[in-house]
Amino acid sequence: ILIPIGGGGLAAGVSTLAKLLNPNVTVIGVEPEGAASMKASLEAGHVVTLPTANTIADGVAVKTPGDLVFPYVQKNVDHIITIPDAELVEAFLDVEADAICSVECRGTVIAPGGSAVCRERAMSHLRALGRIVYLHLPLEELERRLSNISTRGIAMAPGETLADLFARRAPLYRNYADLTVDVGRQSLEETVALVLRALR
Repeated sequence: ILIPIGGGGLAAGVSTLAKLLNPNVTVIGVEPEGAASMKASLEAGHVVTLPTANTIADGVAVKTPGDLVFPYVQKNVDHIITIPDAELVEAFLDVEADAICSVECRGTVIAPGGSAVCRERAMSHLRALGRIVYLHLPLEELERRLSNISTRGIAMAPGETLADLFARRAPLYRNYADLTVDVGRQSLEETVALVLRALR
């Protein structure tokens, strides 16, 4: 059994029940490399606090595991594996592409955000549904708008910058766009007017 571990509550409950039902079952905890507080605690033999919990997997980004559940994890989880954030980002983007490829609609405006434009198959599927309008925003304006990038939930690999992301995604937008509209500091209303004019 593979169990994600954050604070340890889910892992304690699932592993304890699993071992009660079948003592021979193998239970493996899974933590992001940048927030492997349970693994560090198990290695130390007691609950420890990491200096940081830096991972895209914010649901399990825990610096200190729960002290009440720690003994259950210690007893019932056979071992813990850690996953690098770069692999987590790629897996997330694959799952997101799967979700996009499951969309079936007609006569609908689809506004693909940043992560949607990371997989060719997702863009190909969107193109099959209708016209793709690329709102081309210069990198400088994108950086100005996303000044709080660390809190925006943008799928970026460790060490990746917004410029890296832009360089990777812009060609996909260009390749799949039926129409490109250059935008910058226009208001929402002005941007909509530009798109409507371009669609005519």
